[in-house]
Amino acid sequence: MSSQGDKPEEGSQAKAEAKPEAQKPEAQKPEAQKPEAQKPEAQKPEAQKPEAQKPEAQKPVEIPALEKGIIEKITGRFGDKVKLVYAKPKRIRFNVKTEDVLDFARFLRDEVGFDQPISVAGVDYPKENVIEVVYHIGCCTKPEYTSSVFAFGLKLPRDDPKTPTLIPVYRGVEYHERETFEMLGVIFEGHPRLERLLLPEDWADIPPLRKDFSIKGR
Repeated sequence: MSSQGDKPEEGSQAKAEAKPEAQKPEAQKPEAQKPEAQKPEAQKPEAQKPEAQKPEAQKPVEIPALEKGIIEKITGRFGDKVKLVYAKPKRIRFNVKTEDVLDFARFLRDEVGFDQPISVAGVDYPKENVIEVVYHIGCCTKPEYTSSVFAFGLKLPRDDPKTPTLIPVYRGVEYHERETFEMLGVIFEGHPRLERLLLPEDWADIPPLRKDFSIKGR
C-alpha cells in the first residue's frame, strides 16, 4: 500500500474559507436637535398707575378774632378803596392807593391804634414797571396790639414813582423815606429834607437797589 498520506477530501480547502466579516453597525449620527419652540413669555400685568389725585379744595383760612376786628374797622371805613393782601396772627397787610394813603395812615393811627412806624421798604419790579413802597407800623399804646405789625403798600409807576410823605402822620418815617428815596428813586412829596442819607453826594448813577443797576467793571 502506498505510504503517501491521504489526500484531503474534495471540497475541503487548505485554508478555511474566510468567514464573512461581521458588519459593524454604522455609527448613528446624532439627530440634529430641532430648536425648541420658544414659549411666549407670559406678559406681566402692567402696573396700574395711581390715579392722579385731585387737589383738595382749599378751605378758606380763618382769620383770628383780633385781626378780624382790625380788618372790619378798615374795610368799614374805606371799602373797596383798599385791598387786603393777607391776615394771620400778629400780621396784616393792605394795599392802598396814593391818593388815599394819608387818610388811611391817620385812620390807622387814630382809630385803630397803630402809632409807631417800624420801617419803610421798597421793592423794584421792572417787568411790571412798578416800584412798591411798603410801610410797617407797630403799636406802643394798646397792649393787645404791641406784638402785631400792620403793613400797607403802594404800587408806583417805575418811571415816575411819587407818593405823599407820611411825616405829617408818622414823624418817625423821615429817615426811612430818605433811604428809600436814594436807594430806589421814590419821590416822597412834601418831605422836608429829601436828600441823600447813605450814598456819597457826588453819586451820579441810577439808584443802587433798582434791578437794572450794575457795578461798573463787573
